[in-house]
Amino acid sequence: MSPSSQPKTSPELRRLVLSVLQPGFVGTEAPDWLLRAIAGGLSSVVLFGRNISTPEQVARLAGQLRAENPELVIAIDEEAGDVTRLESWTGSTRPGNFALGAVDDVELTESVARDIGRELHAAGVSLDYAPSADVNSNPSNPVIGVRSFGAAPDLVARHTAAWIRGLQDAGVAACAKHFPGHGDTAVDSHHGLPSYDASIEEIAATALPPFRAAMEAGVRVVMTGHLLVPAYDREHPATLSRAIIGDLLRGELGFDGMVVTDAIEMGAVADRYGLGGAAAGAIIAGCDAVCTGGERADEAFVELLSGALLDAVAAGGLSEERLREASGRVRAFAAWSTRLGRTVPTDTIRGDIGFAAARRAIRLSGPADDVLPIAAAPHVVELVPTTNLAIGKETPWGVATPLRERMPGTTFVRVGEGQLASGGPVLDELVLKPSVGRPLVVVVRDASRLPWMGAALDELVRARPDAIVVEMGLPGAKRPGAVHIVTHGATTASGVAAAETLLARRSA
Repeated sequence: MSPSSQPKTSPELRRLVLSVLQPGFVGTEAPDWLLRAIAGGLSSVVLFGRNISTPEQVARLAGQLRAENPELVIAIDEEAGDVTRLESWTGSTRPGNFALGAVDDVELTESVARDIGRELHAAGVSLDYAPSADVNSNPSNPVIGVRSFGAAPDLVARHTAAWIRGLQDAGVAACAKHFPGHGDTAVDSHHGLPSYDASIEEIAATALPPFRAAMEAGVRVVMTGHLLVPAYDREHPATLSRAIIGDLLRGELGFDGMVVTDAIEMGAVADRYGLGGAAAGAIIAGCDAVCTGGERADEAFVELLSGALLDAVAAGGLSEERLREASGRVRAFAAWSTRLGRTVPTDTIRGDIGFAAARRAIRLSGPADDVLPIAAAPHVVELVPTTNLAIGKETPWGVATPLRERMPGTTFVRVGEGQLASGGPVLDELVLKPSVGRPLVVVVRDASRLPWMGAALDELVRARPDAIVVEMGLPGAKRPGAVHIVTHGATTASGVAAAETLLARRSA
């Protein structure tokens, strides 16, 4: 049944349906269709890197959007760290969660989050889909990794709370994600359905403490994860599970704020239920808002989701009472977040807390005093993985660029899995020969998780035992290289901190 043929469709019902959607759009100015949708009841929009050129432009865009609704929720997925939207074209000037967890200074975490909030607030953003409250207890996790504060529940809990306090002190609402915890999975939910196969007792001890801490810290939004949790529901992913949203989150944990889905077009749910079916199923199960627009961001997609929700109401699967409840929670959050933003003055002054934090997160192993500072312009090889879809493809990372800025004559090359798979003496020609008689710096990202990268690293270190290795992802048990530098993230700030370390004498 098409939306236009539904007998119960009315302007009021359409407004309710629009109010529970949180779509993205294309462009640095609001398209006409989006302004019409806001006037027609759309309560939220989501910004991505494609919507951002400068802070001033984003502030103008926010003003344009809020001219249609002063309490419009303007959301963004700004974790800082590897997942950044404000700085997607330049790389984040603040380290991510894993680096902050490595330092383990909750005051620093709170200060970094406050600095992020200050910038978001000045740009007109009212909701940040952060922090990740996931406990990264599975080192093979392909989608969380350095987005988590760490592998210990108590560490993740205290830094999740600190991050929320800092962000909300700056006038921007936080969102704890990905409930009930995406850390102990080995499948990327952008592409498939992960399963978290722990017992109820294990989940309570490992995954839930950060979410409890988030609620104690005053979080008003929780984002669901697209993962199967058989201990609670053997059939439905968390986003579509009444047992997980209603019984666990609402009932056991007592959360009464807004529940938003992870991006509904992700393969974990869209491939199984269809885009419209996933959106309707999420609201039926107890979610209040559907986040979308990362991959599809046009009027037709909003109409598709709206139609699916209207169809679900007409068919009786989605009651108007449940839809009104969801819409009411979105409106209540919109009003609260607007008041929160108005209590904090706009501050456009930029600090360097992010670079200071990144420097504190650097860890060294090996005889650093014998090797650092490097004595001549090095040759740098960056082994480049395929990153998950949460990380913008356009977002730069690495050590070579900041090192070249600080040491003229530095050369570099990037090598990916495909180049190595094609065969031939790739490493010899691109890395070893150009580095003869010079320092060699090998930059990796999750080498312990990616077999091809680990093998390439081993080959290079065997040929050049004096190589300096910089790990910008999760560090493994091995510490190859004459000196091993761990940044705990691949941000611009982390790259600068690594370059500074290479050029300065420090003790291990």
